[in-house]
Amino acid sequence: MSASSKSGGKPANERWELRLYTAGQTPKSLAAIRNLKKVCEEHLPGRYEIEVIDLLQNPRLAKDHQIIAIPTLVRKLPDPIRKIIGDLSDVDRTLVGLDLRPRSPNP
Repeated sequence: MSASSKSGGKPANERWELRLYTAGQTPKSLAAIRNLKKVCEEHLPGRYEIEVIDLLQNPRLAKDHQIIAIPTLVRKLPDPIRKIIGDLSDVDRTLVGLDLRPRSPNP
């Protein structure tokens, strides 16, 4: 597997492991799943794995995995681990949160 370039970019073939914590089939949870799949298909085609964890089915995982709000997206790989809270409808915020796009400076 190739290493990151000196410019700090991630290798184009790097595998992404994403875990989305939800609570049932609420509109916000369903929107988060839909929005995440769309972002992944556009920016990580063929290089991602999404695991959806319903905390209503296993509430103990919320404490074990330090999930304080839902929906929460956790980027497990590539390192470092990153968390994004919300339905992921703000694509720019999601891309910055996943480190797929650099944060733009405020004017």
